[in-house]
Amino acid sequence: MKDVVRDGFSGAEINLAAGFFDHTFREALEVLRGDGFVFIAQQVPDPGIESVEQHILRLNERLHMLSEFEPDFINSHTGKDFYSFDDNCRIIESAENFSAKTGIPIVHETHRGRFTFHLPTLLPYLGKFPDMQLCADISHWCNVSESLLEEQQDMLERIIPNVSHVHARVGWQQSAQVNDPFAPEWENHLSTFVSWWQKIIDRHIRTGRQSMTITPEAGPFPYMPQMPYSRENLADQWQINSKMKNYLNTTLNGCH
Repeated sequence: MKDVVRDGFSGAEINLAAGFFDHTFREALEVLRGDGFVFIAQQVPDPGIESVEQHILRLNERLHMLSEFEPDFINSHTGKDFYSFDDNCRIIESAENFSAKTGIPIVHETHRGRFTFHLPTLLPYLGKFPDMQLCADISHWCNVSESLLEEQQDMLERIIPNVSHVHARVGWQQSAQVNDPFAPEWENHLSTFVSWWQKIIDRHIRTGRQSMTITPEAGPFPYMPQMPYSRENLADQWQINSKMKNYLNTTLNGCH
């Protein structure tokens, strides 16, 4: 947490371990939140062979555990890409009911392996849950579609009203994360992603929203490519995230 504050981040997004409860962490978090620090909890279930009912039970246990930390909202990896539409809707409904009862907003991350894994197949879910909020990690859609979504821009525009949180990760056609988005060979990809993020911000400005959150999210291995044999990371994860924060503050209109 000290590094996050030292580098000028306004909050933190954390996938807390199951059963985690550390009084020192909780106390430090409360002090920071007194100064407007934002805490986002992640709901990321471990892989498991389970029925839909078991998945719902595990989801709710996880959400209740995270609610003890009183997050500003929960970013959820919801459902599974191979569950049926109806089964994923049952899971979404369970999460939305939890949010309504606790008052803790839930956003559903666009991510491989979840019901949000693919842009076109997400649209029917938004038809059934028009007020559902999303965390846009568009890198996953580029990977799944092996494209920069050149032929899906109209569909991308349709999901923007539901996006309330952004993961600022730059992906490419063969992976959800480039090695270093600031390397010159990725200039086109970086500018494409920034244009999408700007459209999301512009939409919120037009509708009068006062603020939204963006998490620079360059991840460790296996997101971060490594050298063979030595397994040395090809770039510095922390440096990329810190640089992305500074870059977006100066590049995105309405971002600070």
